Amino acid sequence: MMRACFTCYPRSMIALFRRHQASCKLTSRKKRNCRCPIWAEGTVHGQKIRRSLDLRDWEAANRLVREWEIYTPANSVSVAEACKRFIADAKARHLREGSILKYGQAVKSLNPLADKMMRQVSVDDVRSLRECWKISGLTMQKRLETIKAFFKFCVASGWIEKNPAESVKAPVVTQKPTMPFTDEEIRNILEALETKYLEAHPFSSDLMKRKIRAFILVMLYSGIRISDCVFLRKDRVKDGKLFIRTHKTNVPVWVPLPPEAVEGLGDCGPGDFYFSTGAGKVKTWTTEWEERLKKVFVLAGMPYAHSHMLRDTFSVRLLVKGVPLETVAALLGNTVNVCEKHYAPWVQARQDEMELAVRRTW
Repeated sequence: MMRACFTCYPRSMIALFRRHQASCKLTSRKKRNCRCPIWAEGTVHGQKIRRSLDLRDWEAANRLVREWEIYTPANSVSVAEACKRFIADAKARHLREGSILKYGQAVKSLNPLADKMMRQVSVDDVRSLRECWKISGLTMQKRLETIKAFFKFCVASGWIEKNPAESVKAPVVTQKPTMPFTDEEIRNILEALETKYLEAHPFSSDLMKRKIRAFILVMLYSGIRISDCVFLRKDRVKDGKLFIRTHKTNVPVWVPLPPEAVEGLGDCGPGDFYFSTGAGKVKTWTTEWEERLKKVFVLAGMPYAHSHMLRDTFSVRLLVKGVPLETVAALLGNTVNVCEKHYAPWVQARQDEMELAVRRTW
């Protein structure tokens, strides 16, 4: 049972009241010093209103009513509500689980502004938030990109006139060149897996050791992302080729695998998937496999190594052989611009052109 406590807002025909929950000790309509949900009832811009504001703070509720007086309820949204709609829109677009998780982490950083109305958010508010982020420069760049996308979504929805994050500068980051594994490092990784893994991790199994080997070989010779490798279905490998439809570009690609990789996949045991059950969250499975690979890298004397270096090794091997950047981008499922950003130093054709230019000055 819930009891209503009314307080009229003086400058509008809207009454704010708390719907006291059954557990609330307050009963008087004059007392509202509790945290029960706030509702609004009345008329604004000729529209009848009776609904929950999804707020418990009285000041925030008053700000919302003032917003309704100037604009319409449909165009008056709090930051918290806008964040919910932004995530709901991302899910409705069937984005990857990883992308939705990234969006969720970014909008969570807007929590200090949650009770504000969207039109109250200023450029300085976004700058202040950026100053509080205790993350690396590269991560900050990516988060700021997502925050800008969020406010762009709000502009398109009519909740704000301008994007307050547009003029907020990202930090300067010195991009380190992508470093692949050398052939010797690859041999050390596979040898450490074969000779040291079960001794160092006795609670693991020989089947898991074979799966890890196959996992490494598939990433090394196909360049697929670890999240795609985790949920690799057995029907995607036929006649020694791996069928890939990348999530980012949705381009179908067949990648030939060497015999040792195909044989390794054949030793992964029963089931429709090679490296997982096919159920559960991508993030959970990906983290689990990253930890397994990290253990092998440590045994090989490379604690700095990470799974993405296998994908980088695949890319660099192609580029140093003179394969065009456009072809490598198609195999990776990236745009040419993204591929160029990460692998430009390894493009053999560009290196040849620079060397030729220098020789011409002799």
